[in-house]
Amino acid sequence: MRAELDGVVRLTGRLKLELRDSAGRLKELREIDNLVVTAGKTVIANRLCASPTKNPMSHMAIGTGTTAPAVGDTALTTELARVALTSATPSTNTVQYVATFNAGVGTGAITEAGLFNASPAGDMLAHTTFTAITKGGSDVMTVTWTVTIS
Repeated sequence: MRAELDGVVRLTGRLKLELRDSAGRLKELREIDNLVVTAGKTVIANRLCASPTKNPMSHMAIGTGTTAPAVGDTALTTELARVALTSATPSTNTVQYVATFNAGVGTGAITEAGLFNASPAGDMLAHTTFTAITKGGSDVMTVTWTVTIS
């Protein structure tokens, strides 16, 4: 068993996916852990500077790729849609990001998600894959991504 070390900072993320039909009824709810990638850690370090050169997180993307996330990832495997965040709320040692993929945006068998600081391209903070969630043309998917620094 590894003892906790003073001064060790851990960065973790967890996202909640809510898929609703055109009447607003919940069709599917998932909570999934993610991988914080090296590029994301670089953005965080840069944002601690007096004059940061990296933008804060501003967009989420969903896709259809199934390749397992790796620390060197800089993009989704197969990006389907990217939208601007609807909110980014800090609280103590967390930041909660929310984005909504409205009807007609990012339809299909969604299997991956990522958090970015621009659109298009940008630096990726976190990446996750999961078993498919089928988003129909009239469905709305809300993604709430919580990043915790502990």
